[in-house]
Amino acid sequence: MSTDNNVSRRDFLKTTGIAAGTLVGGGLIGGLVGYNMNGKGTSTLEHGNGTTNEAAAPKAKMFFMNERDFSILSNATERIFPKDDLGPGAIDLDVPYFIDHQLAGQYGSNSKEYMHGPFGEGAPTQGYQSRLTRAEIFKQGVEKMETEAQSRFKKSFNDLEGKQMDEILTAFQKGEIQMAGVTSAFFFTLLRAATLEGAYSDPLYGGNRNMEGWRMKNFPGHQMAYITMIEDPKFQKIEPNQLGNH
Repeated sequence: MSTDNNVSRRDFLKTTGIAAGTLVGGGLIGGLVGYNMNGKGTSTLEHGNGTTNEAAAPKAKMFFMNERDFSILSNATERIFPKDDLGPGAIDLDVPYFIDHQLAGQYGSNSKEYMHGPFGEGAPTQGYQSRLTRAEIFKQGVEKMETEAQSRFKKSFNDLEGKQMDEILTAFQKGEIQMAGVTSAFFFTLLRAATLEGAYSDPLYGGNRNMEGWRMKNFPGHQMAYITMIEDPKFQKIEPNQLGNH
C-alpha cells in the first residue's frame, strides 16, 4: 500500500498477471487471486452474482445503505489499488460497486458453503473458519475502520490523509485490530482479494469499468477467435472484448 516499500505499480501488475489471465467470467477466478495473493483468501466470483449484460448491472448500491460506509469502502480499496500514471484506481474501475453487489448476493451470504459449527480458531492455512458471513465481516470491518480513525486521529476515515488510511489498513493487515468472530487480518485478506477481483473481472460483474483493468495488462478479454494472428510471432496488442459484447 505504501510507496516506501520500493515496489512499483508496474511490478505489482506484472507479478499479479494471474489475475488478469483468470478473472474473466466466474468459477476459478477469485479463488486463484485469493490463494496466490493472500494464501487463504476466498473468491467473490466463484459464487456468482452477475447479470447477462452490462446494461443490466446499474451503478447503484445494493448492500451498503448509507453513503458514509460506502465511501469508507471506496477509500480503502483506492489505497489498495491506487490511481497513478499507469491507469485508473479502484474507484475509477468501479471496484466498490463490484464489492457492494457481491456482498448483496451469494458471496456475501456464504450460501454455497457449510456454515455450521463447531467454530474453532483455525490455523492461517485453514481458510474460512468464522461463523460470520462475508457480508457481516465486511460490515463490521467498515465500522471498525471508522472507529479506529476516530480513536487515532479524531476524524472520520473518509477525512483522513492517505498515509493515515494506510496506517489503519496496515494495522488490519497485521491483525492488530480487535474484531468479533474473525481476525482483522482475515478481513483485510477478503478486502484485498475482492479489490483485485473487481479490478480484473469481466465488466459484466460491475467492476473493471470500460475494461481499463485489462488494458493496463494488455489482456484481450474474450475474443471469438485468434485464427488470423495465432501464427504471427510478434506480440499482438488486441483491443479487449467483454462477455456482454458477444
